[in-house]
Amino acid sequence: MHTEAPELPKLVLRGTPKEIGLQHGYRLQQQIKSQLSIYEEMFEYTAKMDWPAVLQLAEEFRASLECKTPHLYAEMQGIAKGAGVGVLHIVALNCRSEISFGSFSDGCTSLSWKKNDNARVLSQNWDWIARIQKNLALMDIETSGKPRICMVTEAGIIGKIGFNSAGVGTCLNAIKARPCISSKIPIHIALRLCLESTSVASALETLSSLGGVASSQHILIADSTTSFGLELSPLGDVHLKEDEYGMVTHTNHFIENRNVKEPSWAKGSPARLERAQHLARELANNGIKDDLITPTLLRDQVFSDTCNAPQSICAQEDPTVHPIRRTSTLFNIVMNLDKQNLGAEVVVGQPGSGKESPVIKMPWM
Repeated sequence: MHTEAPELPKLVLRGTPKEIGLQHGYRLQQQIKSQLSIYEEMFEYTAKMDWPAVLQLAEEFRASLECKTPHLYAEMQGIAKGAGVGVLHIVALNCRSEISFGSFSDGCTSLSWKKNDNARVLSQNWDWIARIQKNLALMDIETSGKPRICMVTEAGIIGKIGFNSAGVGTCLNAIKARPCISSKIPIHIALRLCLESTSVASALETLSSLGGVASSQHILIADSTTSFGLELSPLGDVHLKEDEYGMVTHTNHFIENRNVKEPSWAKGSPARLERAQHLARELANNGIKDDLITPTLLRDQVFSDTCNAPQSICAQEDPTVHPIRRTSTLFNIVMNLDKQNLGAEVVVGQPGSGKESPVIKMPWM
């Protein structure tokens, strides 16, 4: 079932962490309250946790965040105040992947492609439940001493998919596996820390200095000269390097990292990975390189692919699944990480469906 893609709010957030949070919370008050009710239902259904139990777990993360990333905790306090909700509610949104103990399994297909020695293209389809789409927002965040960040995120969540003025970009693939360790860094906080970094190397240094991530996830991270597939687990990380095509491709299972207990990968993930690699390599073999690797080409030739639907690269809703677990592609982003021509294109909805939004350029200012 296709509906027209919603127009997403565009937030320009400037100031101290607290001020940035206040503006975010105030502007997206309705969306944040909607998020809380959707996730309450999801936790109940997928993890059999009621909201008081969720908040109890959020308190464990809150204490750790206040200690390890006080500036980001201050931003969450600002969001809570601006939206008129308790700070633990905002912490719960930012730790939603961890609190569910790996029982949320979104889709998502991501690809990094080397254009030349000084430029990478970073791209992905982000798949999640359709009801969240209306709560997505585009953010342009700047605070003193840090790179300016452009990202697509969910209301109330401070780190997600995007890039910064230093040319560092991030994509996310959820990995369904245990364990989860609440003293470590939640994945959405890790994404924000990457987006506050000036290079891939400094991002990796920050994550490692804070003790690594709390749950199994994959961050595809790139800057203009490097890209890695970070297969992250609280039990140990593996970094995937670019292949002979200059690509890193990822879906929702670990390719090399064995540091997990009870993996229960999304079932269509290996086939989707193979399909994405096949389509991208076919383009490379047909002479597509450097400036020919455009957002339009990737949307048309890779990210709109519906082979093996509903578990396709452009994911379709599966009517046999409970509505609260029914995922589909909610947006596509293609980032050009080239210091001479830095920017991204986003389309909201399923690329190639005819129902997607017009292209949104980032930064839009």
